[in-house]
Amino acid sequence: MKNSTDSKEKILEAASRLFQVKGYNATGLNEILKESNAPKGSLYYYFPNGKEELALEAIKLASSTIRNRLKNTLNSNSDPKKAVECLIDNIIEDLKEDGRPKDISISLIALETYLTSETLREACKEAFSALDAMYSQKLIKSGIKEGIAKELGIFIQVMIEGAITVSVTQKNPEALLSVKKQIGILLSLYLK
Repeated sequence: MKNSTDSKEKILEAASRLFQVKGYNATGLNEILKESNAPKGSLYYYFPNGKEELALEAIKLASSTIRNRLKNTLNSNSDPKKAVECLIDNIIEDLKEDGRPKDISISLIALETYLTSETLREACKEAFSALDAMYSQKLIKSGIKEGIAKELGIFIQVMIEGAITVSVTQKNPEALLSVKKQIGILLSLYLK
């Protein structure tokens, strides 16, 4: 039974990676199978409703991985400004290593599917909301009022997601560095 579970995990991991890097529409099922080294029948065994069901599970996996990384980074420093700066530095290092947004963003799949799949749009919405909430909670714990912390959590998430997209497109970290600097300035105003 372990082998079948391994096949499902390998398919999910490969799909998650490919959807984050190539997007939903550019990733074919055969490519996922090839990347995962899983037997063809296992794809439809585990995901009988096809690509959309697989994408939904891949979004959940990516979201969980991103949340865990964010949680670890935010918990590594009591100062939220320094924690966010560390997070952005980690993203920059990831992009330098691989040149791709692996396990740091689901923006591509969100942009590709929000008009064509309500199921996938909702999964991406939940993923983004969970990240916003994590930033907000860090700020609340640092003494920022809840309403302001929630707005700042959304702002931080949006700025980082946008900076990832721009940095990947430009093949340099300038946008992320700019966002790091400006978020630091903004948070300094609230953390006095």
